[in-house]
Amino acid sequence: MEVYPSDSERMMEAWLDDNLEFAHSYFVRKASREMVNAWFAERVHSIQPSREPSKAVPEPVTAVHSLGPTDVVPSSSPAPSTPTRKISASEFDRPLRPIVVKDAEGSFTFLSDTERVQMPLPPSQRPGSDNGTDEGGGIRDRGNGDRCARLLELVRDVSSHLDLTALCHKIFLHTHELIAADRYSLFLVGEDSSNRKFLVSRLFDVAEGSTLEESSNSGIRLEWNKGIVGYVAATGQPLNIKNAYEDSRFNAEVDQITGYKTQSILCLPIKNHRDEVVGVAQAINKKCGENSTFTEQDEKDFSSYLAFSGIVLHNAQLYETSQLENRRNQVLLDLASLIFEEQQSLEVLLRKTVATILSFMQAQECTVFISDRETANTFASVFHMEYEEIAGSTDFPNRECDVNKINYMYAQYVKNTMETLNITDTTKDQLFSWTSEDPQSTNCQIKSLLCTPIRNGKKDKVIGVCQLVNKMDEASGEVKAFNRNDEQFLEAFAVFCGLGIQNTQMYEAVERAMAKQEVTLEVLSYHASAAEEETRALQVTAAATIPSAQSLRLMDYSFSDFDLTDAETTQATIRMFVDLKLVQNFQIKYKSLCQWILSVKKNYRKNVVYHNWRHAFNTSQCMFAVLKSGRVQNNLSDLETLALMIATLSHDLDHRGVNNSYIKRSDHPLAQLYCHSTMEHHHFDQCLMILNSPGNQILSGLSLDEYKATLKMIEKAILATDLAVYMKKRTEFFELAKNSQFEWEDDCHRDLLRSMLMTACDISAITKPWPVQKKIAELVATEFFEQGDKERRELNIEPIDLMNREKQDKIPSMQVSFIDAICTQLYEALTGISEFCSPLLEGCRKNRQNWKILAEQGEEAALLNGEL
Repeated sequence: MEVYPSDSERMMEAWLDDNLEFAHSYFVRKASREMVNAWFAERVHSIQPSREPSKAVPEPVTAVHSLGPTDVVPSSSPAPSTPTRKISASEFDRPLRPIVVKDAEGSFTFLSDTERVQMPLPPSQRPGSDNGTDEGGGIRDRGNGDRCARLLELVRDVSSHLDLTALCHKIFLHTHELIAADRYSLFLVGEDSSNRKFLVSRLFDVAEGSTLEESSNSGIRLEWNKGIVGYVAATGQPLNIKNAYEDSRFNAEVDQITGYKTQSILCLPIKNHRDEVVGVAQAINKKCGENSTFTEQDEKDFSSYLAFSGIVLHNAQLYETSQLENRRNQVLLDLASLIFEEQQSLEVLLRKTVATILSFMQAQECTVFISDRETANTFASVFHMEYEEIAGSTDFPNRECDVNKINYMYAQYVKNTMETLNITDTTKDQLFSWTSEDPQSTNCQIKSLLCTPIRNGKKDKVIGVCQLVNKMDEASGEVKAFNRNDEQFLEAFAVFCGLGIQNTQMYEAVERAMAKQEVTLEVLSYHASAAEEETRALQVTAAATIPSAQSLRLMDYSFSDFDLTDAETTQATIRMFVDLKLVQNFQIKYKSLCQWILSVKKNYRKNVVYHNWRHAFNTSQCMFAVLKSGRVQNNLSDLETLALMIATLSHDLDHRGVNNSYIKRSDHPLAQLYCHSTMEHHHFDQCLMILNSPGNQILSGLSLDEYKATLKMIEKAILATDLAVYMKKRTEFFELAKNSQFEWEDDCHRDLLRSMLMTACDISAITKPWPVQKKIAELVATEFFEQGDKERRELNIEPIDLMNREKQDKIPSMQVSFIDAICTQLYEALTGISEFCSPLLEGCRKNRQNWKILAEQGEEAALLNGEL
């Protein structure tokens, strides 16, 4: 419920309005994150999951709580399966080339400049055979000629290997043949996403006779330029250490843990063809020789072999990198295929895309914000999903609390800057340093965050933002920071998302346009403006004489139109406009007024039992009575009075005798035009069409600002006749009336009152004298039963009791329930605002007593007949 300020608070608010610079400064200094999120939440519309049954299986969508009175539109797309995670983003945690780069013109492209200049690779050496080691003994006992020949044989043996694990094991076998040490280790140089170098073991502390499976070990990571191996890698210089314990760089902790005694160490760098260190090979404890130390010849043989092995290792790493690039491209192609196969529904597209991103990126939450095209600082809609949801049921419940879990601040920052935002730890971040004191707040739940803009192909146009929260470690499940690799993937995903969102929005716009065209053609084929002769006849009558409001009893709350002809109802309508001084105040031409009234009357369908011209006329008469007899007009402006009278006459234009639920379930084109209050929006559109038709322009005397304001009030008033809208607004109105806090000077209060007046007049039949009320109830029931018959016949569903012809004996009890749930409190509140509206409340209470008697009689009859 909206809180209305006191007099002192209103004065303070007015002062802030006049001192915007101070207000801005105060907000920047004092506002909490919750206040910022609340400001965004007030201006965002969430995508709702499908709830209504449709001809096809609905597409389930997990969404946040709707912030406005929205109805759920069912999706006709088949439910997607949970995405299969073929590969994880963590597998690419190395400095691969950027996926998305900017070209010379600043546009985003997938083709980098480096792809135009290919790096030359060393010539491939692939011998015919001989993949084994020398079975006749090592080369250390041969002469120089035999030694060189055997060394070339060993190099040829590894030159054709592209699998890094198998290649490293082969190098181990050859190294043992060369220098005969007791233990061997091989480390390769790696880089993380921040380009920081480190060493990771491919072989660690393996001995002679170890198999490929036993030798493989990639779990040990050493720091750069630390220890003997780190020193060799950083300097590129070999080390031949005769006594390890005398070298300060040696770490004796491994010996202490394993119980092994390290004596001599031979550690050499492995370099590629550009003389860059790509790895380090280490041999421990010479098996034979003087003092069990490595000789200069060992170092020379080892270095000669590693010089060739470095090139082969480099080629194998290039091959592995190309394999990862290929798999990465497969991920992007899968995403592209997923996006472009679904272009009919934005919510279906976002659900599939977000599920894929979550599965691949291993984040706890993913949120996609769609920018508002009209308002720069808000989002039109938001889609939120959590990681646990992608592996569970495809039918996710609508979680109304989710809107409080979404942080809009980071997304708005990225939208404004158009740059990716990666926060390692939000609690230590300096850019957004202010944090919440509440440990249960949204901000305390966010640890790491990655947020990137979604573009529509234009480098300066952001149509949305994709936000990931809390990356999870696959092994431990703990939250860790997003790295540069994650940024590159999310930026690539955002490119495809932008294309998919743009295409889907264009498709939906085309569908809405086609649906609107179809509805318009249907309406125009059925309706037409009033005939010239009919307009002239009414104009002549109006110019001559029209009965007074007193003689027509237009100011009586007990008014009934049953004794009036259609012609008399149009004359009575003119009388109401005249007595409210609308004709005089707005220079409305009599001819235009007559033609507009007759056109409105013509646009009500004659085959509809209740929601026809007579209902519109009675609603307008009740509004007239409230304005005049209820003395409400004294506190409203002339524009408000004009808007209310036009709205009451137009509020059910082109009603088809069915409600919003039927329109949606029957897949009527109207359901595609509006997400909520379907028929009410259509009534307003019809109202606009008639007002803008030649000869019907009764608002032509208004200024442009008055015209816009009047149309806005008419729209709100007509939409207020949707009982779903009424139910959402009435609590606030009832509190104001109950606590005597209603202020006529407050624009918000008057806006709320106009909505309540529309509902009060729309259902005013419940306040009429009993004979009139009973007859109108029969008309309403007849229309409802006809809809129930259609639901059985066309939709194959069982109608609710209110629409069920077989339940007509329950009409009295349903009327009592309707009065208690909808009517009584409304008329009590109106009476609290204006005591002169009390006849409405009295009539409502009397009819409740009558319906209650009928309900009790029906129950007694049912008991006597044994039906209860």
